[in-house]
Amino acid sequence: MTVLVTGGAGYIGSHTVRALADAGESVVVIDNLSTGFSAFLPESVPLFIGDAADENLVEGVIASHGVDAIIHFAGSIVVPDSLRDPLGYYRNNTMTTRNLLSVAVRQNVNRFIFSSTAAVYGNPERTPVPEEAPTRPTSPYGSSKLMTEIMLHDVAAAHGLKFVALRYFNVAGADPDCRIGLATVGATHLLKIAVEAATGQRAKIDVFGTDYPTPDGSCIRDFIHVSDLAEAHRSALAYLRSGGQSATLNCGYGRGYSVIEVIEAVRRVSGRNFAIQFADRRPGDIMTMIADTSRIRGTLDWTPRFDNLDAIVTHALAWEEKLLHDRETSRQQAVPA
Repeated sequence: MTVLVTGGAGYIGSHTVRALADAGESVVVIDNLSTGFSAFLPESVPLFIGDAADENLVEGVIASHGVDAIIHFAGSIVVPDSLRDPLGYYRNNTMTTRNLLSVAVRQNVNRFIFSSTAAVYGNPERTPVPEEAPTRPTSPYGSSKLMTEIMLHDVAAAHGLKFVALRYFNVAGADPDCRIGLATVGATHLLKIAVEAATGQRAKIDVFGTDYPTPDGSCIRDFIHVSDLAEAHRSALAYLRSGGQSATLNCGYGRGYSVIEVIEAVRRVSGRNFAIQFADRRPGDIMTMIADTSRIRGTLDWTPRFDNLDAIVTHALAWEEKLLHDRETSRQQAVPA
């Protein structure tokens, strides 16, 4: 049995591929490497460079590797970009998944794990937000993911497919062993930007919105360590293989930290100060988003290991310092003798 991971060379995908490979799973990856890195994959994992929307490519990989389950990460994830290019997001997120599901149905691959998002909730009426809360996305990014969830329900009803849709809250951190982490140039993740500021790569960090009705005026988010999220995918696969029914599950810790609290944690852990610039709210941003995690804890065999903001910051900072060291080493080696 082999697991096909689309987008498996990206940030969350590569951590999940590592978790699966470390557990002895047979894994194959399709990634167009637009934001992923082939070097992040274990040598034992075959990589097919291409588009997850390419039905011929996907069909060939499934047939030649005996794929029995798909974990689907490939897609676009930046909320402000989705407001500027909604059609691009509906193509990359919704239409790509439609093509992937079409192949899965034809090839009788009936286990599917989908990378969804808490953005499907929009601004929730209450927090922590449960899975049955109304879904009112405020961005094309959130809408594109919600459309895919609807499609999953319909395909499951028509073709007997079983799925787990994992609604991510704010993913952060890096592999504790510093093998992989977030390396995408221009990444918009708060913690990534903060550790870049702490390591001198940015002159400042912008805080968008200081007038929200929260304790310090900034947005509040539920941050989950990327390694814990990877383990949630591995546990979801085991759940489906054991006969589990389709499920939609929040992926967070059930506690929130404000943007300013996260910045202060980076300052504290790094021992370095850096400038903060306060700016207006951004369109599409959500005020407070904290997960109700009772369903995932009751459904999957999953116990988080890194439910601690300082641990998340420590791993993100160590990875950023490794990236800096590697770039400096490469620069020195490139200088002619």
